[in-house]
Amino acid sequence: MTERLYLHDAMLRSFEAQVLSVDDDRIELDRTAFYATGGGQPYDTGHLVWDTGAATVTDVRSVDGRILHSLVGPLPEVGTTVTGQVDDERRWQMMRTHTAMHILCGVMWRQWRRVVTGGNMDALSGRMDFEIDQLPEGFGAEVETLCNAEITADRPIEVSFIPRADAVLDRELIRTKVSLVPESVPEIRVVDIVGLDRQADGGTHVSSTGQVGRLEVVKTESKGKGFKRIRFVLHDA
Repeated sequence: MTERLYLHDAMLRSFEAQVLSVDDDRIELDRTAFYATGGGQPYDTGHLVWDTGAATVTDVRSVDGRILHSLVGPLPEVGTTVTGQVDDERRWQMMRTHTAMHILCGVMWRQWRRVVTGGNMDALSGRMDFEIDQLPEGFGAEVETLCNAEITADRPIEVSFIPRADAVLDRELIRTKVSLVPESVPEIRVVDIVGLDRQADGGTHVSSTGQVGRLEVVKTESKGKGFKRIRFVLHDA
């Protein structure tokens, strides 16, 4: 099984690994800093370089527990040592956006005790769905103000790991309506925006809320009875 280096160090951009398998235009590595699509966060891109060649990483997916890297260019052979380089700009934008989603989730839970029913993100934009009946007048502007106050507070963000049994007992760690943590995972990764939001999560995040930038709620909409959507974009300041 591929070691996911980003779970312990989201700032890691360069790493060395060995090729475990080659399948068409996809390869499996023994370790990787490339994020594999999951939890609403898209994949990383970048490059792999080895003694006799180089290729561009265009997609990263988890398939039956294996992390597969799609390449454009020549393919390294099994056993080859490669150096991976994650695209820094794309990763940083994803880190900012994923952290913004946690801020939004924390605000919704703290203020209204509402759980997430779905979500998705791209670089510097995202949407989250919540279990809520009605959105009062001015709701979007209020949420935007509350989120930006948390960004201005520059809260530190910490990552830890706890046994699955402990996480199951703490309902506040699972903010989604249905737990998305696979039953096979023995240890739960916890992302803590200190003083605001603490939940199980496998994505990449910045180290403090002040690095997110300014959040703008661009739209609120109904997705059916009891379900509402909030769309946002991020600005540098």
